[in-house]
Amino acid sequence: MGYIKSAALEETGYVVLDSYDQELDPKEWLDIEYVDWKSSGDTRFAPLASAHGEIECNGFWNSIPPRTDKDGVWIESQVAKAPNLTRRAQEPGANIGRCRVIELQPNTYGECLYNLHQDDNNRLNPDGTGWVVRGFFNLSDDKDSFFVLRENRTDPQGEVRIALPAGAQLIIDTQRLWHAATHVGSEPRYNLITSWTSGPELDAHIEKYHGRNRVDSVEVSQEILDAGYAEQARRDAARAAYYAAKGQAEVAQAMSEA
Repeated sequence: MGYIKSAALEETGYVVLDSYDQELDPKEWLDIEYVDWKSSGDTRFAPLASAHGEIECNGFWNSIPPRTDKDGVWIESQVAKAPNLTRRAQEPGANIGRCRVIELQPNTYGECLYNLHQDDNNRLNPDGTGWVVRGFFNLSDDKDSFFVLRENRTDPQGEVRIALPAGAQLIIDTQRLWHAATHVGSEPRYNLITSWTSGPELDAHIEKYHGRNRVDSVEVSQEILDAGYAEQARRDAARAAYYAAKGQAEVAQAMSEA
């Protein structure tokens, strides 16, 4: 049968919407409660909606009973402090799973490439229902920072780098695309991330805000690009060596106990 997906995301896996005037809204993300939760980089998260309305960030498939990333429960204490962020997440009218603000500390392009990852948005999602994608609203004004998108984690061919000033709005199939952010600056970056279910509501939202599935990449010097590729390769090799050595140590231990 297949999943219900947005045609706007079919070609490239992402759309960039009209920018939002973030200056009109208060900085509610500074008032809500954060928990330590590591993603791609040095991060914390402040959940607005979770599996059971608690301040935690676990995947819904780890709840009891396990379920897909849909029908999130709003956290009353967080929503009371962040009504505008909640309104923005609810605006499309699409089903919402997890909804949270990420706090990301500054990093380099090489660190970003090492942290490229895909999200497990559709675990336990029944066939024939809407495919879960993610909306990203940049809250802090990070004019020199950019989101990195790749079809292949280690292949820069076709890499897209999307600018992240305050009010930037993206919708990304993050289960398809490898993604992470390069955050240039001295202060943390804040971004509202919402799991939305694809369907006519989300399609209408994309159309209303003139979603574009191709944008010009942020220009980065060849020197920074080359250094980033080398750093990703170096870290990947170090990680592979670590796990290889760990595996050999476990085999040796098992043999000594036989």
